Amino acid sequence: MSELTHLGDDGRARMVDVGAKATSERRATARARLRMAPETARAVERGDGPKGEVLGVARIAGVQAAKQTSALIPLCHPLPLSFVDLTATVDAEAGLVELIAEARTVGQTGVEMEAMTAASVAALSVYDMVKGLERGVAIESIVLLSKSGGRSGEWRRDEAAAE
Repeated sequence: MSELTHLGDDGRARMVDVGAKATSERRATARARLRMAPETARAVERGDGPKGEVLGVARIAGVQAAKQTSALIPLCHPLPLSFVDLTATVDAEAGLVELIAEARTVGQTGVEMEAMTAASVAALSVYDMVKGLERGVAIESIVLLSKSGGRSGEWRRDEAAAE
């Protein structure tokens, strides 16, 4: 990284001009992990949290959040998203819920922030849906898993190094 692209000549933060960049297919996936008591995870798995079906609400919250990323993250460009979805896995015995968000577009800039925003808000929604059962639920991590497209091409998290 030889140049800080979001700093102007005067040293102030600015939105990068992507107007001259070629469009390409862009894709990103991100993961949020939540840790909770096994009993709480079992309620999530069964779909019977105090406020209703936890994972369905979290999925919709994540999709909505991805569409609002540029309103939440000051220097993000508004993007025409072609796809956003979230999947969830629950390991009730370990008290672990994992949410995987995927975002796609055809554009001049990537969708990493949209995928990470989707995973983040989905995780917050899980917390909100189960806080009546357990206040100590922890959002342990939110990480980018992969991205593709654009000048920098493919990138994938080395899980062995990240754990």
